[in-house]
Amino acid sequence: MDSFEFNKIAGWVLAACVLLLGINIVTDGVFKPHPLEKQSFAIAGVEEEVVAGPAVEAEKPIAFYLASASPEKGEAVFKKCAACHNADQGGANGIGPNLYGIVGATHARAAGFGYSDALGGMKGKPWTWDELSAWLKSPKAYAPGNKMSFAGLSKPEERAAVLAWLNTKSASPLPLPAAPAEEAPAAEAAPADAAAPAEAAPAETAPTA
Repeated sequence: MDSFEFNKIAGWVLAACVLLLGINIVTDGVFKPHPLEKQSFAIAGVEEEVVAGPAVEAEKPIAFYLASASPEKGEAVFKKCAACHNADQGGANGIGPNLYGIVGATHARAAGFGYSDALGGMKGKPWTWDELSAWLKSPKAYAPGNKMSFAGLSKPEERAAVLAWLNTKSASPLPLPAAPAEEAPAAEAAPADAAAPAEAAPAETAPTA
């Protein structure tokens, strides 16, 4: 075998090795194994491992966020709603009703606006701070079947800011609700040694005669 034939065979072998290496890298990226979040079937005697996710802080009442809400920020956030609503005194209804004086008003109160049955059935119910916050959080969840397509404001700080601004768009703004008191942290348990009653001293034995 001359050197030309040897070099040709060596070249093909090298090319095949490079090809296999490339295929291995690609398949590792495409079919990268991932641990299952939950066992696909239970094995007797083996406890299922529970993976704890990040702790989610419970949402406080809207009055807590209103205490520090900024009407200026609320006006900026309200721009998400401006395509359907206006909050000007005497303003016309748009796709949604005019919202001037909405805080403390009643449901379905805008004259001449065609409310859905979901909201029309609530006519006369007060729009309290909590009711407005629930509506802004998720209109679909608050009144299933209503015509509003807006998904809602999930952040309570944004809802509080919008409500603080809407409250200024009124001839008689309402006073902000008092912020709820923070819950005091639970007292730590007293050490077991301190909690245990002291042992009584043994009584002396009377001397015998």
